[in-house]
Amino acid sequence: MRTTCSATYDEANRTALPPNACGIAIDDGPIRDLRRLIYCGEWLESHALHVHMLHAPDFLGYDSAIAMAGEHRGVVERGLLIKKAGNSLMEAVGGRAVHPVNVRVGGFYRAPTPAELRPAAALLEQAREAALEAVRWTSRLPFPDVELDHELVALHVDGEYPIDRGRIVSSAGLDIPPQEFDDIFEEHPVAHSNALHSRVRARGSYLTGPLARFNLAFDSLSPIAREAALEADVGPVCRNPFRSIVVRSVEMLYACDEALRIIGGYEPPDQPAVEVVPRRGVGCGASEAPRGMCWHRYEIDDDGTILDARIVPPTSQNQLAIEEDLRAVVERHVGLDDDALRHRCEQAIRNHDPCISCATHFLTLDVDRS
Repeated sequence: MRTTCSATYDEANRTALPPNACGIAIDDGPIRDLRRLIYCGEWLESHALHVHMLHAPDFLGYDSAIAMAGEHRGVVERGLLIKKAGNSLMEAVGGRAVHPVNVRVGGFYRAPTPAELRPAAALLEQAREAALEAVRWTSRLPFPDVELDHELVALHVDGEYPIDRGRIVSSAGLDIPPQEFDDIFEEHPVAHSNALHSRVRARGSYLTGPLARFNLAFDSLSPIAREAALEADVGPVCRNPFRSIVVRSVEMLYACDEALRIIGGYEPPDQPAVEVVPRRGVGCGASEAPRGMCWHRYEIDDDGTILDARIVPPTSQNQLAIEEDLRAVVERHVGLDDDALRHRCEQAIRNHDPCISCATHFLTLDVDRS
């Protein structure tokens, strides 16, 4: 356990705003390893679903994974195998595959034993081979020749691929701690949507997610993931949003490799959680969800009651960039018939995997060609 002396300032009241509310942080060790491990499971669940069930049908000309399975059974089965490995990790560390219940402030309610992680490791060995094949397979799909120019934003830790912590950095030179998020980024309403739009103050839209992580931290991928990306011709730089399906496959491969590395050296902590004594304060944090950076801010009372909570998820942060990409696709392909244009617009949205509901085949398109 350690305390921190760094601070920034809340513009609203000019009071000191520490990076955490209770004065503790999780240092390197088994508790942090377990946090990183559960994120690997979440990445595998999410990426496997998106790559094989939601995005692949776009490239192969099907309306759904069910329709695709008849002629491409192996693609669907590969996705299910990788997702099963992610589920196994989530169950072993988090208590259940969806909405884990074993995570708490300061760590976990219970730490798994090495024996309890072995079944997950066995599945991860199979999933790593499947993910390597996914990288190779997705790299052969047909991609439009598109380059995006959004500012890319992700977390950064020296020598690590970003997952559970880090400073916020960008392709335009940004480098700040998470507690300064509100100084640089802002959310604002727009007339045409109920969703808030996020932007970099005085600059505009930005993109977080696999493409951002990949471009900003390519050298920190594990050797097998880095080599697979180079073989697939997506590294060290990839700015084509349609090739994000390859980048997600690289991240699946990395998540398998990283999880196996952690399990291979895992020793249970003496205690599954660091003791947290509630106190009045404000805390901020950021981590890399599968879809991108997720930023949190909480204000708590003396007894730990949450007085105020704010979460800025990656889909919200990417909303403006997705709309800009969609506008560019329409302008570029306005000559297509309505069905073909609808398909290309849906695919452009799914490039960013905004969420389950928004990543399905859903779009109502009205075209005024006058």
